[in-house]
Amino acid sequence: MARAAVQRRLTWLPATVVDNRAETSRVHRLIFDVPGWQGHVPGQHLDIRLTAEDGYTAQRSYSIASPPEEPHLHLLVEQLPEGEVSPYLTEQTSPGDVLELRGPIGRFFVWSAADDPEARPVQLIAGGSGVAPFVAMLDQHRRTGSATPVRLLYSTRTLDDVLAPATLEPYATLTLTRQTPAGWQGETGRIDAALLARHTFPPDVRPRIFVCGATVFAETVATALVDAGHDSAMIRIERYGITGGL
Repeated sequence: MARAAVQRRLTWLPATVVDNRAETSRVHRLIFDVPGWQGHVPGQHLDIRLTAEDGYTAQRSYSIASPPEEPHLHLLVEQLPEGEVSPYLTEQTSPGDVLELRGPIGRFFVWSAADDPEARPVQLIAGGSGVAPFVAMLDQHRRTGSATPVRLLYSTRTLDDVLAPATLEPYATLTLTRQTPAGWQGETGRIDAALLARHTFPPDVRPRIFVCGATVFAETVATALVDAGHDSAMIRIERYGITGGL
């Protein structure tokens, strides 16, 4: 049975684009209909493969931004000016286009509000587009009416760069690192020890902690959490390549 499950995860499936819309100036939300999709757990990711007419292929991984309860798969794709895949996905795909997806992938960086008998507090910490897997987690938490206490500390450049604000708003504390709107009363600056102390669960409640963002961001935050007294075994980190300062 385990072998069959692995085979399902590694099978490329045709995925039809249902919608492609701008979430922010740099990020698009792509929505797919994927017949044969076996389901996923919030926090997992998938691979997208593009194949050119000459047979050249390019493949990238993206966190799934929709909960299992949503019938379509959602991705939040940040457009990288020098990228091979993201400019095509954000600017050239249209409803009806068919791409190839493979997944779900990963079992380490996951949390399901629908299957959480422990109900220990969950702390999410995101930098930039690293919030994508947390959108799935929090959307499921809302839909299922989970009793698990959850908080999100979210670092982003400007208020206009906030992804999925309607989903995140009940859970999130924002810190803006580049520009603040007139009258802004919230946090500013990069996430540091003081910000973590003000807006995350304390070490004595032993929260499960998920950190997602660019490599430097994720490692800096994880180090600060351990220095503050959190158990390193309770911290799970998802890193991606640097795409600019947060």
